[in-house]
Amino acid sequence: MDLLDTIRERKSIRKYRKDPVPEAVLLQVFEAGRLAPSWANTQTWRFILVSEAETKARLSEAMTSNNPARQAFIDAPHIICLAAQKGISGLKKGEPVTNKGDWFMFDAGIAMEHIALAAWNFGLGTCHVGAFDAKKVEEVLEIPEGYAIVEMTPVGYPDEKPQPRPRKPLSELLYRDRFGKTFLE
Repeated sequence: MDLLDTIRERKSIRKYRKDPVPEAVLLQVFEAGRLAPSWANTQTWRFILVSEAETKARLSEAMTSNNPARQAFIDAPHIICLAAQKGISGLKKGEPVTNKGDWFMFDAGIAMEHIALAAWNFGLGTCHVGAFDAKKVEEVLEIPEGYAIVEMTPVGYPDEKPQPRPRKPLSELLYRDRFGKTFLE
């Protein structure tokens, strides 16, 4: 599939079939995450593939009660969890290089989006999930000191076809030379 088509077509999936995902496909999805760029090539992310029903249920329970992806964590064959090492990305000799501080969240987001796009390319659905009790998830996954859980996503074959969500027109988002100066006439 063409990259721009993949980007246009990818949707957040919250309903999954129980069909197993071949390990060879999962490895290619993780390869896409591994290839993501990061600050000074620090590659601070670590991926955890969760397939055990009990662990998936515990992760679901760690989500906010109104999170629409809760049931997806039970139904999807796998959950991809991304943890990142803190205190490395965006720092030099332990000091932030910019006023943005530690860049681990930024780098992790790029890696997880690479995963989401690669998954879609293979006919798999994902859904970026960030509304959860991080301490509880870190306990469940035994995340070591110095790392933070950043994001999770169910992954599997979709059992729904969500309609596209509205997007703002480019004319509202793109400026020329400075903020607020119209790019498109």
